[in-house]
Amino acid sequence: MTSLTALCTLVAVGILVLILSYIAMRGVSALNFRFLIDTPRPIGEGGGIGNAIVGSGMLLLLSCAVGIPVGIACGIYLSEFGGGWFVSAVRFLIDRLTGIPSIVTGVFVYAVIVLRMKHFSAFAGGIALALIMIPIVARTTEEMIKLVPHSLREGALALGAPQWRVTIGVVLPAAASGIATGAMLAIARVSGETAPLLFTAFGSRFFPRNLNEPIASLTVQIYNYAISPYDEWHAQAWAATLVLMALILSINILVRFLTRQKFR
Repeated sequence: MTSLTALCTLVAVGILVLILSYIAMRGVSALNFRFLIDTPRPIGEGGGIGNAIVGSGMLLLLSCAVGIPVGIACGIYLSEFGGGWFVSAVRFLIDRLTGIPSIVTGVFVYAVIVLRMKHFSAFAGGIALALIMIPIVARTTEEMIKLVPHSLREGALALGAPQWRVTIGVVLPAAASGIATGAMLAIARVSGETAPLLFTAFGSRFFPRNLNEPIASLTVQIYNYAISPYDEWHAQAWAATLVLMALILSINILVRFLTRQKFR
């Protein structure tokens, strides 16, 4: 069984390495500094993904500002303060939201926000991504808090600390590493979403100026380049995919390093 589990691990890691290696081989030829800072241009004139990198960063920051606090607060309530049928109903709804296709979320935000505003915007795209993040962060937070030993809570309560202080000062720091990991999984999930952004942020060929206008993103630009009939744009799509994978990997490594150093 040890050999079998080791073999399964090697197969899983091997598939991941194969995918990353293929993306790197196809995308490295079009990757250069100008490609990272330039904006899209007509075929034959080069161009780059600078606006898409900035746009994706803005969308992720907006979605994190909304999705992570709401998700963590929901997870804390479910594990520490809630009870009865209401908590069971909320947990059931969160589980169902996790399985909803992302395009449905995009259509919902399009109907509720985009149609009312009468234009696409970065704000709508950030809200769509935040709605995808919330159930993931909430369920991860709940499960991580449940793993904190009850003796820690009992010790803090015995010293006279109120329940809210125990949760903030004892439980959350003990579960912070797992919560951060769940948040990173949510960020990695929404970083690769395309369908919701097609209905909300839409896309742009320019650098973003504010949150109330269409905004470029790496995933949408990869999609547009990949379905084009031009080989040059196909190469740029592979290069943009490589950049997206590198950004997601960098975020995960950074957060894992920071949480390990702080909560070891």
